[in-house]
Amino acid sequence: MLDATQWFIVACAALALVKLVFGSGAAERLIALNVLSALALAFLVIKGVDEGRAIYLDVALVYDIFGFLGLLAVARFLRDKPMDDDKE
Repeated sequence: MLDATQWFIVACAALALVKLVFGSGAAERLIALNVLSALALAFLVIKGVDEGRAIYLDVALVYDIFGFLGLLAVARFLRDKPMDDDKE
């Protein structure tokens, strides 16, 4: 069951990556990046449970902290930019 879940997460990550590359606006790409980060976190947690190693959970925690700080930095950068798709 965990193997099937890992493959499902990889498939969802591929779809999120497509949305990240071909997204129409900055906000849409930021959301895709956040979803991709959450899927990577879920993959690390499931991999840690599957192999029975706690180091994956430690890495997932640190990854989540840095992912959140990165998301805040990008959101702050995009705060002053217009979010209209016509003005890109």
